[in-house]
Amino acid sequence: MATVLVVEDDPFVRSALIRHLSECGHAVRSVGTALEALREVAQVGCDLVILDLGLPDLDGSEALKMIRGLTDVPVIISTARDDEAEIVRLLNDGADDYLVKPFSGEHLTARMTAVLRRLGGGMAPTAKILRVGGLAIDAQRREAMLDGRPLDLTRREFDLLAFLASRPGVVVPRREILAEVWRQTYGGDQTIDVHLSWLRRKLGETASNPRYLYTVRGVGVRLEAPVPAGPEQRP
Repeated sequence: MATVLVVEDDPFVRSALIRHLSECGHAVRSVGTALEALREVAQVGCDLVILDLGLPDLDGSEALKMIRGLTDVPVIISTARDDEAEIVRLLNDGADDYLVKPFSGEHLTARMTAVLRRLGGGMAPTAKILRVGGLAIDAQRREAMLDGRPLDLTRREFDLLAFLASRPGVVVPRREILAEVWRQTYGGDQTIDVHLSWLRRKLGETASNPRYLYTVRGVGVRLEAPVPAGPEQRP
């Protein structure tokens, strides 16, 4: 069971969510403003956030960006807005899933279970520890090492690295990365590029001088071990 933070200003909706989640065995805290939500996330923490977009002090989309600046806790958006472009933007801004109001408690529980399963090990490779060159990735403990040094990765960076490392030497299409890491079926190229750029920086490489991550233009991304440097060629 999870510790859930419900961010919802409508008292009737908030009460219904608290009642349903509590009956399902979750520990539930609730707030009615974005400021309170940020304080809870920063000072107390939780396993999952259900975030309403129509908050009185700050639009939920802005609150999402601020939450992402503090933590990688999974966030499910609760919204009455069903505009596809906005939903795509929210997912690209860091939301893990979304629900369009009205929705049933059972629908919410199913989405929560899917998000928590996915983040808690749904992407874990069959091997306990993946090794690619100097990289060692422990999917169960969500830890990554490079040449014996721990890598400070965000949740999404770790998911991306672990997914690519589970298929070393294979060019993975961008649409597959988007589907498996971000759970999206369209868009997101810029999001992938940004996370690749952050990963490269932490791996000590650049796009123009890669060691592990190779972009195949128009196709996808490949992760492979660096080629050991051979002896210098004599003239």
